[in-house]
Amino acid sequence: MATLSTPPTGTLKPKKTLIRRFHPDQSQKVRRVVQGVFLALNVWLGLQFYLWVRWIELGGHGPGVARPAGVEGWLPIAGLMNTKYLLTTGHVPGIHPAAMFLFLAFVGISLLVKKAFCSWLCPVGTFSEYLWRAGQRIFGKNVRLPKWLDIPLRGLKYLLLGFFGYVIGGMGAEALQGFMATPYGLLADVKMLNFFRDISLTAAIVIGVLVLGSMLVKNLWCRYLCPYGALMGLVSLLSPVKIRRDTEACIECGKCAKACPAGLQVDKLVQVRSAECTACMECVAACSAQDALQLALPARRGTTAAERWRRRTLGPVAVTCVLAYVFFAMVLGARATSHWQTNLPKAVYMDLVPRANSLTHPGM
Repeated sequence: MATLSTPPTGTLKPKKTLIRRFHPDQSQKVRRVVQGVFLALNVWLGLQFYLWVRWIELGGHGPGVARPAGVEGWLPIAGLMNTKYLLTTGHVPGIHPAAMFLFLAFVGISLLVKKAFCSWLCPVGTFSEYLWRAGQRIFGKNVRLPKWLDIPLRGLKYLLLGFFGYVIGGMGAEALQGFMATPYGLLADVKMLNFFRDISLTAAIVIGVLVLGSMLVKNLWCRYLCPYGALMGLVSLLSPVKIRRDTEACIECGKCAKACPAGLQVDKLVQVRSAECTACMECVAACSAQDALQLALPARRGTTAAERWRRRTLGPVAVTCVLAYVFFAMVLGARATSHWQTNLPKAVYMDLVPRANSLTHPGM
């Protein structure tokens, strides 16, 4: 008589069952609202700054428009230089101080919630995301570069960051202050505006190529060329918050890896430590299994795995609160201590702004 035998322990793996989410993920809806608000803020600042420049160029007669200090957020090099000056002297610089405070705010955000600045706040990152999504609709898919090309190209942004770090790192406090006090340093924001107002054919072609490339390759500028993003990525490595995968709950469908704009193999990792992770939570939104993938702090000890997981998770509303707290705390703190505005006499602007295009870099 035949007998039934039980297979040896360990020869059969239990089959994971699909556990569908019973709470729809809202991370991308919340993130796009935050992106839209910050993009609108930058458009408003840009418009106000343009009107202020035109008012100065036309003689400054009649009721004018105040210069918005927030536009200095587009001066990351000035922000880095002023931070070096602050660390060297202990004094807040008087020229473009808002650039420094915004720079420190974005660094603080990266320290707390990964490189969320890039995917939640940065207007260039938002525009880049719109471009590759448009490319998907137009061309049917995006191009993913092979590793042998992708990895060296990703190194470009770190080389650019290293170059700026080397130059600024070699400057003393007197040199930093002296550079900012030059006509070129005083009008760095106006020079930036005029670059786009009087854009050359060469610059237009380069921007056009970048736009087309961004439609084909996800986040082309951010992934390969942005030194600002490179710095945020390095700082984000110190963040305790990471994308974490529960291997027991994971059904190994691979949707998270396919959804990741940075091309990270989320489905193969227990936690994502990469400097390329922007905490966009696209992978979390794509996950089919309840609580299998979350943006979270390290788990606490002394409770069950499920309880540790739930208590340490950061949802999209929590991320938004962190972004808002750091941003407004830095801005309002600078305003309250009268370290937000660049206080230059109107006569200085009246003299320099109309001839901004003729001002050259002090080193040239």
